[in-house]
Amino acid sequence: MAANANAVSFDDLVQHAEQLNADIEHGLELPRVERSLLQISETVQKLKSKTIHATGEMKDVKAKASMLLGSNGVDLTDLDQDVEVLTSSANLHPLEPISDTDIQGFIRNERENAMLSAIEEARRNTMEMAEQHQWQFMVTEWEKEKVKILNHLIGSGEDIAVTDDTEGPGSVAIIEKQGVMDAMELSYAREIYIRNEKLINGEQINLIQTLRDAASREADASIVDIWDLIYEIADIDITEVIDPLMLRYQTESQMLFTIKARNCLERRYLDYVTKTIYGNLQQGKLGGIPSTYHIVKSFLNITMPNTVLNLEDGLVDDKPVWAMIYYCIRCGDLKAMLNTTDLQYLGEITNYLEEYANSPNFRIVFCIMGSCDPTDSHAEVATKTEDYIWLKLCQIRSDDDTSQSQEIFALPQLQTLLLDHYGESHFNAYQQPLLYFRVLLLTMQFEAAIEFLFRIARYRTHSIHFAISLHEAHILSLSKSSQSQLLTVEPTDPQPARRLNFCRLIMSYIRKFEGTNTREALQYLYLLKGIKNPQGEDVFESSLSELALETREFDMLLGSLNNDGSKKLGCIDKFYTSDAKAVIEKVAIDSEKKGLFEEAIKLYDLAKNHEKVLEILNRLLSQVVPKSNESDNTRSRLQDLALSIAQRFKTVGHSASQIRLKTLYILLDVMLFFDLFHAHNYEQALDVMKNIGILPLETRDTVEQKVASFKQIADEMKRNIPQVLLATMNILYSQYESIRPGSIQNPLLTSRANDGGRDMHVKEIRRQARTLITFAGMISYRIPGDTNSRLVQIELLMN
Repeated sequence: MAANANAVSFDDLVQHAEQLNADIEHGLELPRVERSLLQISETVQKLKSKTIHATGEMKDVKAKASMLLGSNGVDLTDLDQDVEVLTSSANLHPLEPISDTDIQGFIRNERENAMLSAIEEARRNTMEMAEQHQWQFMVTEWEKEKVKILNHLIGSGEDIAVTDDTEGPGSVAIIEKQGVMDAMELSYAREIYIRNEKLINGEQINLIQTLRDAASREADASIVDIWDLIYEIADIDITEVIDPLMLRYQTESQMLFTIKARNCLERRYLDYVTKTIYGNLQQGKLGGIPSTYHIVKSFLNITMPNTVLNLEDGLVDDKPVWAMIYYCIRCGDLKAMLNTTDLQYLGEITNYLEEYANSPNFRIVFCIMGSCDPTDSHAEVATKTEDYIWLKLCQIRSDDDTSQSQEIFALPQLQTLLLDHYGESHFNAYQQPLLYFRVLLLTMQFEAAIEFLFRIARYRTHSIHFAISLHEAHILSLSKSSQSQLLTVEPTDPQPARRLNFCRLIMSYIRKFEGTNTREALQYLYLLKGIKNPQGEDVFESSLSELALETREFDMLLGSLNNDGSKKLGCIDKFYTSDAKAVIEKVAIDSEKKGLFEEAIKLYDLAKNHEKVLEILNRLLSQVVPKSNESDNTRSRLQDLALSIAQRFKTVGHSASQIRLKTLYILLDVMLFFDLFHAHNYEQALDVMKNIGILPLETRDTVEQKVASFKQIADEMKRNIPQVLLATMNILYSQYESIRPGSIQNPLLTSRANDGGRDMHVKEIRRQARTLITFAGMISYRIPGDTNSRLVQIELLMN
């Protein structure tokens, strides 16, 4: 009854349909669609065919995709696995623990977790070690580059330096650009060359005198005057080789230097007085027996002291007695001073002066009559800088002198007074650089004097050779590190001692002309032989390596090899009584570190390190084997170098291992193969590859044998095996295309086909192609996927 109540009659359905039809006809919302049931069914089938809902249809699509990719050598199954691996997590997570009842699973799980932990720890340690080594290398390289930059800031290029004009210390000037040496520099350089030659031959040479003679030919009188001063100061006998700084701060040495400096100033003053008299003969009225006494008397006729302190003691020949005494002492003639005091009215002072003339202690004390106070500058008498320096030198006493109760005025106090208290501004050093240099030189502050004059552009060349002469005399104090600043103060040294970085001084100087006058630069570097750098290396050898790398004059500096294996000597061979292999090998190591591999090969060859020659040469050849000479000049250059080395090793002999030599021969043969391949000489290229014997191309060759022999091939050759396989497969395909029906025939291949039959030849080519595919899949080397795909595709095209 319920079903009948809910049932709808046919008349109700018709009435409801008519109502809907009326609504559609008169409504504006929907368009009128008139289609039959057949048309609707066809439309539904078309829409269904354009979409994929069923699993069976998806499998059909995968099958079609697999067929398409398989024809191109791609395995879809392996590709799916690779995609799944890529989408999986890259992190190594410990495996989930399993039930304790599964003992085998538990052990396997623990083993895998231990392996994962070890791998992760090894990876972390490797990364930390790599980062540590990287930073150490960067710091070391930066220290080297920093030294070069500092040297270049002084030695060459458009660098800023203090000028020597009249504008003062605040002005700057541009140092001359790198170029050839001028006449003065060449004159000095020749004397350095002569010095080195005589030193090598065991001869002695007075370098200061020869450099002074060189300066006299080109420089002005003021420079020659300084050379004379250096010659007198450095003329000392050193019985034992000790630290020059310790030598100069010994009491005996200080007094010796002080006396020499005073004698220099006294002779210079006597020359000045004499020149003044001869310039004013009428006013000077020079007469009597030629002596210092009459010279001083004549000088006083021309000029008198600005202030005469006391005239109570009378006159000597109508001249103030104390003026006569002072100028006689100033000229360094104590006998003339005694003649001045040979008067009765001077009383007992004559006895004191006689003792002053004979005793070094009284001679130092009695520098200026009536005053020995070291704080008094005596500006009334000592009107010039040299007079002041002479006065202070006369007041210097040794620390061992206890005869006086007053405070001792020692040489270090004078040095501190002049260098630190007064300094460059007091002496107006930038307007009178040679005067300030002379002040420091007379007070035994050689290092500060050299460093100051080196900053003055026009005197830089002279300052270098002043330093060389003082170093040659073993009285120049050198820095403890060749990488330190030009002038340094060591806390352990006596004050106010300075140390000069002689190595940096020389290397800064040669920067100007090392590119144009390389031989002269090498002679200057030889001056550094025997000095060690912080790494314990000889500075001459390390600097020689830098010079060779900067100038690339390897053949001129280090020599070269002739075709017969004999050596053509270089400039450094004269500096070594034995073979210079160690130096050459150091340059080769530095060249290799800087990436100059071709130069390193030649240098290792020159040093007779044949093992290293083949190691680098094989590595370089492996990178260019598949290329053509037209597209890469490096390949052609390396090929020529390798051929010459291989020919010489075969003729003259070598000390390299047979494995590396065999690798070189194989690489050269493979390069010949690729040369023929790029030239489209496929027949000859295939014959070369068969002779090499690394691929199973001959009928008698088995894949297993070639796979086993492939394991013995060096890595340099293995990395080129994909290109070798691909090129060989292309040659086989080219031969196949030439002999198949309808193709343009190759005469050589046609004759072979006629001899053995076309079908037999095609079968042989297909056999070789299949063998190559099998060989590529069996060798223990990961061949790129695109190469594998290409090999399979070419093999399929021949079937």
